[in-house]
Amino acid sequence: MALVHWKPVLHRPPQETPGVIPRWKRRSFLGRQICRPRPVFRSICCSKSSKDDRKRTRPIVSSGATQTPSLADVDEAKLLFTETFPLKRPQTIALQQDMILLLHICSEWDQPPPEMRPPDSVVIKDYAIETPLKKGTSLSEGHIIYEAQIDFDSNIPISAIHFVLKEEETGAWFQHKGRDFRISFTDSSNGGNTVDGSRGFSIWPGALNQIPGMLLKAEGSTSKQKYSKDTKILKHDRIIARFNKEFPILKEEFVSNFMTVSLTRSEDTHQKFVQFDTDLPGDVVVHWGVCKADGRKWEIPTTPHPPRTKIFRQKALQTVLQPKEDGQGNWGLFPIDEETSAVVFVLKLNEYTWLNNMGADFFVPTGNVINSLAEFGSALGTETSELVNDSTGQAQVTAEKDNSVTYSYEIIKEIKNLVSDISSERSKGAKSKEAQESILQEIEKLAAEAYSIFRSSIPSYAEPVTDSDLLKPAVELTSGTGSGYEILCQGFNWESHRSGKWYAELSAKTVELSSLGFTVVWLPPPTESVSPEGYMPKDLYNLDSRYGNIDELKQLVKRFHEVGVKVLGDVVLNHRCAHYQNKNGVWNIFGGRLNWDDRAVVADDPHFQGRGNKSSGDSFHAAPNIDHSQDFVRNDLKEWLCWLRKEVGYDGWRLDFVRGFWGGYVKDYIEASEPYFAVGEYWDSLSYTYGEMDHNQDAHRQRIIDWINATNGTAGAFDVTTKGILHTALERCEYWRLCDEHGKPPGVVGWWPSRAVTFIENHDTGSTQGHWRFPSGKEMQGYAYILTHPGTPAVFYDHIFSHCQHDISKLISIRNRNKINCRSMLKITKAERDVYAAVIDEKVAVKIGPGHYEPPNGSKRWNVAAEGVNYRVWETS
Repeated sequence: MALVHWKPVLHRPPQETPGVIPRWKRRSFLGRQICRPRPVFRSICCSKSSKDDRKRTRPIVSSGATQTPSLADVDEAKLLFTETFPLKRPQTIALQQDMILLLHICSEWDQPPPEMRPPDSVVIKDYAIETPLKKGTSLSEGHIIYEAQIDFDSNIPISAIHFVLKEEETGAWFQHKGRDFRISFTDSSNGGNTVDGSRGFSIWPGALNQIPGMLLKAEGSTSKQKYSKDTKILKHDRIIARFNKEFPILKEEFVSNFMTVSLTRSEDTHQKFVQFDTDLPGDVVVHWGVCKADGRKWEIPTTPHPPRTKIFRQKALQTVLQPKEDGQGNWGLFPIDEETSAVVFVLKLNEYTWLNNMGADFFVPTGNVINSLAEFGSALGTETSELVNDSTGQAQVTAEKDNSVTYSYEIIKEIKNLVSDISSERSKGAKSKEAQESILQEIEKLAAEAYSIFRSSIPSYAEPVTDSDLLKPAVELTSGTGSGYEILCQGFNWESHRSGKWYAELSAKTVELSSLGFTVVWLPPPTESVSPEGYMPKDLYNLDSRYGNIDELKQLVKRFHEVGVKVLGDVVLNHRCAHYQNKNGVWNIFGGRLNWDDRAVVADDPHFQGRGNKSSGDSFHAAPNIDHSQDFVRNDLKEWLCWLRKEVGYDGWRLDFVRGFWGGYVKDYIEASEPYFAVGEYWDSLSYTYGEMDHNQDAHRQRIIDWINATNGTAGAFDVTTKGILHTALERCEYWRLCDEHGKPPGVVGWWPSRAVTFIENHDTGSTQGHWRFPSGKEMQGYAYILTHPGTPAVFYDHIFSHCQHDISKLISIRNRNKINCRSMLKITKAERDVYAAVIDEKVAVKIGPGHYEPPNGSKRWNVAAEGVNYRVWETS
C-alpha cells in the first residue's frame, strides 16, 4: 500500500510586472464599457490573456521614421475628434491563503475505487470524486500547506490520476495549460509498466516556492520492508529525483485601463495627427493601419512613419508607444495623410496578449466626414449631426436620424442593456442559469446582426442605406467563423480514393451540389500519405495523392468557386509519418521540404523516441505525434497552410484529431492562414452508466467547448454530443433526451450554436467503416433536426447521392428560404417519449418521432413544407 498526498503550496508570489501574463495562462476575457463621459464612440472591449514569453518588447528602428513628436505639436493643433475607450486586461495573482480548494480526482476519468477515496470525498456522478483539502502540519516559509492524502494500492491497475482544482469561494476551476493535471503511474523507461507498490506520490513545497504551486514527489511504501539507514536514504532520494514535479496555481483578475484617441490638425501645416494616450503600463505596441476613401481594407500608412515602427507582413505597422514623463502610461503621435478616411488598430501588450474592441478592430474616422463635422453642425444651427458607433466602432455621420442609423444605434443600446442585465443577475448571486443563457444568446444574435450591418454598410453620410442592405449576410467575416449561413457537404467517403480519379469525378458534380443549396464543401486530405485515405501524411508539400494530382485538385477547387461554393481542405496537423529511421531504427526523421528531425516529435510518445517537449494532448499511436510547442514546427505549419490557401485556393480547414494538441496552437494557425471557415474534429466518448447513455451529457459537450475556447473561438467543432444523443433518442424512442434540464438542445448547439457543426454521419462513422453508424432508416429524422436547428449543418456524401437526396434538398430549401442560421432562436415546444418538436425563429416548426404534434395556432398560419417517415416541417405563411 502506498500513500498519495496532495499539498498545494499557498503563498503570494513576488510582485509581477503589470500586464505580463505567465506562460501557463491562456484564456480569453470579455470586458464591457461602463462610463461614457464625452466619447462619441461607445464600445465593449475584449482582452485576451495568454502565455508570456518573459521578454519585453525591444525598441524598433525603421527607415523612413519621423523625428519624435512632442506634446507641443498637440497643444498647437486643432482638435477635430476624441474618443476614450475603456480597456480591461487580466492580471495574474496568487491564490489567497484562506481559500478553500476542492480536489476533483479521477483515474483516467473513471471513478476511483472506494479504497482510494480520502475522507469527506463526494462522488461526482460515475467518473470522479471531489475531495476537500485539509490544513496540513507542514509549513512552507511560514505559510500553511493544504493537503489531501490518498491510499494507493499497487494491486489496482491504475495507469494515471487526473485531477483539477476548484476554488470553493468563487467556483473557479484551475487546470494545467488548459488541460487536467495528470500524474502517471507508469514507468516509461520500463516499457510502460505500472509503477510498483514501493512508489507513490505526494505534494510538497518545492524549490520554486516564490509562486504558489503543487510539488509532486514520490514516497516510499507503507509496507514494512527493512532497509539500513543508508540504503533507505539512497532509495528515497532516487525516487524523489525521478518523480518530482511542480505545477503553478495562479488565477487572474481584471485591471481597468483606458485608451484615448484624438484627431488633430496643425494650424500651420494642416498636417493631421492621431494621438494615442493610455495608462497601460510597460511597453505597448499599436498594431495599426489606415483605410482609404474607397474601402475598409487595412493598408500601410504612407511614410514617414512614427519612431520605433516596423512593418508587419506588408499589411500593417507596429509602433511602440513612448512612456510618459511621469511614468503613468504611454503616448504616441502618428502623422496621417489627407487621403486617409480612418485609422484601424489593436493593442499588443506582449507576444500573445492583445486588446481589441468587442472582438473587432478599433476604428477611428479621420477623413472628410470628420473634418467637416463642426461646420456641418454649425450650418444647421443645432446638434443634429451625430456620430453613431456600430458594433465594431464604425462611424456614420447623418444630418437627421435616418432609419438605418437609428436601427443600428438601437441594437447597440439593446446589447448594452442586456450586458447590464446579466451583470446584475450575477451580482445578485442569481442561481437561474436559464435567464443568463437566454440573455447571452440574445446578445450573440444582436451582435451578429450588428456585425452584418457593419459589413454591408459604407462609411458615408451622403449615400442612403436601406434596411435590406443592412441585414444582408456578411461576405467577409471574422477568420474561421464564416457568415453563419453555411451548409456543409462532406465531399467524399472512406472509399473515394480507390479509383485514383476522385477529383475528376467530383468535379462533374459541382453544379449539382451548388444547386442543392450547399455553400461549403469539405474535400479529403490532399497530401502524400502512407494510408491511401490521406490521414497518415508524409510529405506535406507533395499534393499528388490517391484522389488525384495537384493540377486536378486546383481545377476542382476552381470549379467549386465558379458555382459559388467554398472549399475546406482536410489538414492533419497532429501527426506525420517519417521518411527515415534514426540510429535506433525508429522512424522519426522527416524528409521533403519540411525535413524535421526527432525534435519535432513529442517526448512522451513511447513508440517514436521524440526529443521534443511533452505532448499537450492525447496520443495518436500509429504515427509520430508532432510537438507544436516548437517554434520551427509552428512556423513551418503556418507557412504550409498559407501556401495551401494561395496555391490550391482553399477557403478553410477541417482539422483532424484536434484532441492531440492544445487548441491555442490552432488559434495561431487560424490567425496566420486566415480561413473563411474552420472546424475541428474533437472526438470524445459520451457518458454511459451500465451500458446506458446518461441523460446529462454536459461534461462531454463541455470538453468540446473547452477546446473551442482554447482556440479563442476562431474555429468551430463537430457536435459529437448531438450525434450521440440523436442515436439513443431515435433507436430507443426516447425523444425526451433532446431537451436538457434548461429547455435547451443537449449538445454543443445548445451552449455555443455559432461554433457547433452538427452532423449525423461521416467517413469514419458510416461509409464502409461503420464505426458508429446512424440508426438505419432514421437518417431523415436526423437531417430534419440538424437542417432546421441553429448551428452549421453538415451532410454526408453517401446520403446526398442516395434516395434521400430529394428530401434533403427540400430541407435545405426551407432553411435558406427562412434564413435559418447558426444563431437562430430556438424554442423547444415538446420533448416526450415518442415525439420532439421545436419552433425556430418563429418561422419554422419541426417535429420528429412517431408521436403527434401540431404547431401552436394563433396569429400565425402554419403550412406543411416537408414530411416523411416520423418527421414533419412547417413554415408560416
